[in-house]
Amino acid sequence: MKLVLGILLCSLVLGVSSQRWLGFLKEAGQGARDMYRAYSDMREANYKNSDKYFHARGNYDAAQRGPGGAWAAKVISDAREHSQRVTDLFKYGDSGHGVEDSKADQAANEWGRSGKDPNHFRPPGLPSK
Repeated sequence: MKLVLGILLCSLVLGVSSQRWLGFLKEAGQGARDMYRAYSDMREANYKNSDKYFHARGNYDAAQRGPGGAWAAKVISDAREHSQRVTDLFKYGDSGHGVEDSKADQAANEWGRSGKDPNHFRPPGLPSK
């Protein structure tokens, strides 16, 4: 029920026409899948200093799906960064730990969503898979 209300709200807020909302939902689902694939690849690679690349790549792939994919990428990226800020408070207190990293992650997210090449963030030596 929450999903249906969320979809309805999104279609109203984003001005998605009634003829286009199914396409928007399809793009959003595909974009969410792209984001998950980038996250899974990042976990599998477990490569030092590669997280910005995977942030940019996931957002890039999702945004290439269309407005729905770009919307999903933004929602997922923002939710991830906001939740990380909350967990940092429990882990590190109010030390500000992770603020710079969170800003850098958001910059990589925006870079990818804007259609720029995510390989800009690719660290040397990262395996091609």
